[in-house]
Amino acid sequence: MRILIDEDSPVQLLGALRHLLPRHQVDHVTEINWRGKKDRSVLRDAANAGYEVFITNDRNQFNDPDECAAIKRSRLHHVSYSQRRQGLTGLGLALGAVLAAMPMVMAELEQADGQRLVHIAGLSPGHRFEATDPARNPPKYWPR
Repeated sequence: MRILIDEDSPVQLLGALRHLLPRHQVDHVTEINWRGKKDRSVLRDAANAGYEVFITNDRNQFNDPDECAAIKRSRLHHVSYSQRRQGLTGLGLALGAVLAAMPMVMAELEQADGQRLVHIAGLSPGHRFEATDPARNPPKYWPR
């Protein structure tokens, strides 16, 4: 499948998704010189160019009736995600969620019999890792 990443999504997704989805063509709007195009034009042009999946950070598209109609007309699978926190932490959580989900999303889209609207839930920042100070609280396996 051909996948297009919207301009509002970091270009850093490109290399990682190309690595994770080697059977698919992944492009970024900026890479194909569509920078600055309005979403309705991008959706129409992407469908005409043979793209099948559109990835965006712009969930507000569903709040605009004209953009929502453009998504429907495009027949592109629409994959959205949110960056709930600002800064590098928010970026890392959003990108992590997209990268973790996309192989499974693509497996589902390959089986779909029509357009799908997919929202990738974000990662929770509260329970992503656990750190231990072995000097204060050595684990059982830690040499004493």
